[in-house]
Amino acid sequence: MNLLDSLIERAKANKQRIVLPEGTERRTLAAADRLLRDGVAEIILLGDPAVIPELAKESELSNIEKARIIDPKTHDKKEAYTRLLAELRKKKGLTYEQASRLVEDPLYLACLMICAGDADGEIAGAANTTGDVLRPALQIIKTSPGVKVVSGAFLMFTQTRQYGEDGILLFADCAVMPDPAPTELASIAIASAQTMRSLAGVEPRVAMLSFSTKGSAEHEMIDKVREATRIAKEIDPELQIDGELQADAALVPSVGAGKAPGSPIAGRANVLIFPTLEAGNIAYKLVQRLGNAQATGPVLQGMAAPVNDLSRGCSTEDIYNMAAITANQAIGLKRNK
Repeated sequence: MNLLDSLIERAKANKQRIVLPEGTERRTLAAADRLLRDGVAEIILLGDPAVIPELAKESELSNIEKARIIDPKTHDKKEAYTRLLAELRKKKGLTYEQASRLVEDPLYLACLMICAGDADGEIAGAANTTGDVLRPALQIIKTSPGVKVVSGAFLMFTQTRQYGEDGILLFADCAVMPDPAPTELASIAIASAQTMRSLAGVEPRVAMLSFSTKGSAEHEMIDKVREATRIAKEIDPELQIDGELQADAALVPSVGAGKAPGSPIAGRANVLIFPTLEAGNIAYKLVQRLGNAQATGPVLQGMAAPVNDLSRGCSTEDIYNMAAITANQAIGLKRNK
């Protein structure tokens, strides 16, 4: 059984309530239908209750009736969620009237449901930008205690099984932080290690990537990676991490041995931390398209509850898999409380 199959089976065994705010988006509906058919999660769809069944009928989806469908404009808890949002944002000057309008936004409503304990996780982004998905999440759900940085990681299922963990690697940050400072990059590395450990069930081996390996070049961009590596080791002395490493030195044992002799990570990395969002985003898309790898994510890291963003180019399969991952994140958070 591969990792995704394991995550799906784990989700089936402990069903979580996953809210899909883009309830009238066709790929989302198709994924919801399959999730309900397979019993992966309890699904909450946000959208017009008159429109969603019609869309399901047009697409010959036979399981949508098992979902809970909530109209953001008329549901029973609208007033309660309005009071909750007004209270959460009163220090920012949000009025009750403003809150009453915002709760009709499905992205805000989804986060309020999680905050109120009425849902366990959210997936959005098939029809909305990352900024639109993150804004209400950061305002309502906020980050985990002690965490100031939210980042986005991709699980990469490659066909090169000699690399990573039987071909599985985690790339970060590929979605959120354009140019993280050393402390932020260190936080991304630590969060990514936790993601790899909790989702893949393996011990993370973290490579801090650069265009230099152990002093082969000098530049302020390399200094940032070195400093981030030092900070991460200071925060978590048990973490297996090394840098700065070039990508080939991080992945290929013979190259790692030649460029970074004695490194505990070189040639063995299964978590790759990129120095900028630009590098991470380009890398995952190249590996996905040219290497025919399956890229699952972005898995948002650092949130107090599971809220996951999708690429607007995502497939129904991507949404299905992200639902299983979101459910597993929710299971893990409950277990750790």
